[in-house]
Amino acid sequence: MSDSRRRGALGRRSSLIPRRLPAVVVAALVAFAAAAPARAASAPDPYRLTPELAHLARVVAPTRALAGPGEGPTLMKVSPLAEWGGGEVQYLVLRSALVDGERWLEVRLPQGPNTAGAWIRADLTRITTTPWRVEISTTDAEVTVERGGLPVVSFAAVVGKPSTPTPRGLFAIDEPIRQPAGSELGPLALFLTAHSRVLDDYGGGPGRIAIHGRAGPLLADPLGSHASHGCIRVANARVRWLARIAVNGTPVEVTS
Repeated sequence: MSDSRRRGALGRRSSLIPRRLPAVVVAALVAFAAAAPARAASAPDPYRLTPELAHLARVVAPTRALAGPGEGPTLMKVSPLAEWGGGEVQYLVLRSALVDGERWLEVRLPQGPNTAGAWIRADLTRITTTPWRVEISTTDAEVTVERGGLPVVSFAAVVGKPSTPTPRGLFAIDEPIRQPAGSELGPLALFLTAHSRVLDDYGGGPGRIAIHGRAGPLLADPLGSHASHGCIRVANARVRWLARIAVNGTPVEVTS
């Protein structure tokens, strides 16, 4: 809250205090009113992302994603319908904040830069949770899927080659797109909120990174190698399985 708004709020609170109270009591009540928001802000955040659990915010009404909780410029206009496939829009929640009694959620955006986060109103979303998390090692060219912070399975992948590396960082599954028959991307592409730091445009839009299958010429690059333009290629059976368990918003962390 800005200083001017805080002064206004304190003025409204103090106007409700009976004039007959001693000055020392009035001062104590005003101090208590001023301290209350600080105590509320210091409470544990129920939506903070942890290795064991992630909160997902499904957008149910058009809204704006702001640079700060309840303030700042608009970073993105948010629709309940996904841009490509027309499915639901559901974001990974990073943390939350209360502003004037209203809950705001910081979410991972699908637009660049890769660290893009923005704040949306919680009351315009439906919040669920997932225990699933996808970890990708670019050094080992390996995908590990965790549930509740514990590894469930690991499998080899093709990751970015040195000239077009897979970007590192914390991302999320943004939108699964079923591929047409015969596509070299296999049956599915799970597009992420990640973007290539080298290429501005290829295949699935403005440098978007995806976890996808393999067919045709892509089979020439063995699993466990560094040969892609930045995407993560896995066996077709693996990407089908991932699509069943990893819903939109599921955290995907790419490490070295």
